[in-house]
Amino acid sequence: MAAPPARARADYDYLIKLLLIGDSGVGKSCLLLRFSDGSFTTSFITTIGIDFKIRTIELDGKRIKLQIWDTAGQERFRTITTAYYRGAMGILLVYDVTDESSFNNIRNWIRNIEQHASDNVNKILVGNKADMDESKRAVPTAKGQALADEYGIKFFETSAKTNLNVEQVFFSIARDIKQRLADSDAKPEEKTIKINKPDQGAAETPATARSACCGS
Repeated sequence: MAAPPARARADYDYLIKLLLIGDSGVGKSCLLLRFSDGSFTTSFITTIGIDFKIRTIELDGKRIKLQIWDTAGQERFRTITTAYYRGAMGILLVYDVTDESSFNNIRNWIRNIEQHASDNVNKILVGNKADMDESKRAVPTAKGQALADEYGIKFFETSAKTNLNVEQVFFSIARDIKQRLADSDAKPEEKTIKINKPDQGAAETPATARSACCGS
């Protein structure tokens, strides 16, 4: 059963669900740990299926509760993780700047988003491990920016180890989603009027979609 809309809760103004996707080993869990707990560990433990963290932030005078899901990158968990695409309001596509194959696979991850996520989901491209020595870099910054431009999404290079741009990435996508939700909330009359139309089936579609977006 879907939870009440975020604005009905007293402790926050918006509930935003984010999803981290990308190949295994690119540092998704490290980015999440750095953002949620402010810590970093060199002990690499592969995510099994799904994990999540919660952090509440202040953004433009609003309290935003972020529920961030961390997915396993391995193929054998793919069927588990695709179930979480539908409820995501924002997706962070993560690759490792020292691993060209993880960058090349971003196109495959975007295809997964197109197949399983909502049409209006916000996306952001993240090149992680930017603290690594330049001699180990396999994906130039310009190449990451070009891919982001191709899909019309924002791009950041990050380092979970040094905390480079970690806050900026999460705040950026949260701000974009908040704006989208605010724009949607600004037009409640249109949705209300449609409920009284004779064609009830057509009227229920946007209401259902809205519930899935803003609910639990």
